[in-house]
Amino acid sequence: MKKLVLLIAIAFAFHTVWSQEQSAVFTHYTVNPILISPAVAGFNENHLIHMNVRSQWTAFPEAPKSYGIGYNGPIGKTLGIGLGVMSENLGNLTNTRIQLNYAFRYQIKDVKFAAGFSTEFITKRIANSVLNSPLYDPDDDIIENAVDGNKVFDASLGAFATFKKNTFVGITFPNMVVAKIGEIESGKNEGSFFKYSIIHFGHEFDVEPYNFKLKPSLLVYNIKDKPLQIDFNMLGSFINDRLIAGVSVRAGTGGATGLLLGTNVDVFKLYYSYDLTFQKFQKYNSGSHELTLLFSFDKGKKRYDRSPSN
Repeated sequence: MKKLVLLIAIAFAFHTVWSQEQSAVFTHYTVNPILISPAVAGFNENHLIHMNVRSQWTAFPEAPKSYGIGYNGPIGKTLGIGLGVMSENLGNLTNTRIQLNYAFRYQIKDVKFAAGFSTEFITKRIANSVLNSPLYDPDDDIIENAVDGNKVFDASLGAFATFKKNTFVGITFPNMVVAKIGEIESGKNEGSFFKYSIIHFGHEFDVEPYNFKLKPSLLVYNIKDKPLQIDFNMLGSFINDRLIAGVSVRAGTGGATGLLLGTNVDVFKLYYSYDLTFQKFQKYNSGSHELTLLFSFDKGKKRYDRSPSN
């Protein structure tokens, strides 16, 4: 009976991490859209290095923490590449992701379009300390394989376009494969072509008399293991983009709201956000914090990009 309870707990925890892993773990896609779309790799013609840290449900024991670092940039006039590494920790569970992005971009008058795809290798494992548990059965192959790490391959396809540099729209099809790798086979792929999607669109308004910009946007999630979710975002930039402020409201199961502050200083961009959920679980934690540091440069020359997608 104790063994059964342990297995159920591990299975539930793996399902929780698995569901998180399928979505955009970081919420700063409004300022760093490579987090949700492979098509934006190199889209702004500048090289971008990003670092993300997210601490979710702070003050709750063994709450999730996510760390990510990545690069994307152009190669020639039409190609873009990206590389990202992410680690997510939830209690004794660790989820490591390595993602490669490839994109092709085109310019036709005032319309700029890009199509891209990503390949992703995921390793999910539990800590070795689980083997010291009095509930552990030395002959349990399921737990031993989980300690060694279950490996999964996935792929995504996306498209992104801007119109007159002020309006943007993007669509991503994640979870197209979700195939297990190694000795434990799934028997069939858990992904499906074009069954899941992430749609992101918005417009940037330049209020010239007051020297600020407003960018409302909408994100619609329809991804594996999660109900339909909609994010309403409003991002404002002031003093020639030196000060960034934003608010987000998430509709869906439980819902959430968040505030974002940021600044651009030469080649550096720094963003911080704090969000709270509308669920009863909120009273047991202190909300979630997220920090993003971007370093942007173009052919060795310092610059920061002001386009709607970044």
